[in-house]
Amino acid sequence: MRMLAEFFPEFNQLLDQMDELYQQKRTIDEKTYQFICFALSIKARSKPCVLKHFKGALEEGATVKELSYIFALVMREAAGADDCWTHDVLGDWKEIVAGNVDCGCPV
Repeated sequence: MRMLAEFFPEFNQLLDQMDELYQQKRTIDEKTYQFICFALSIKARSKPCVLKHFKGALEEGATVKELSYIFALVMREAAGADDCWTHDVLGDWKEIVAGNVDCGCPV
């Protein structure tokens, strides 16, 4: 966001306004919010956000055991989604092996 702050500060300001709106309209408690953000941060592979929401959840009374469960849940759901998607992509694997499927990739 540093580059955006320098070259498109209006965008950063709108993100800040969005954060304020979320906080005003939130219908879940802070601990649940931190859990959701922690899970999304893992999936998004954002180190600063994972650390921020891990700490935020602890500050709201979460235990490391609860956070470990969420971590495992994200990993399991991601693995399941990856498994389903990959099986869909490779569903015609016999045709791929036979050379009858073009990936459309440059050689």
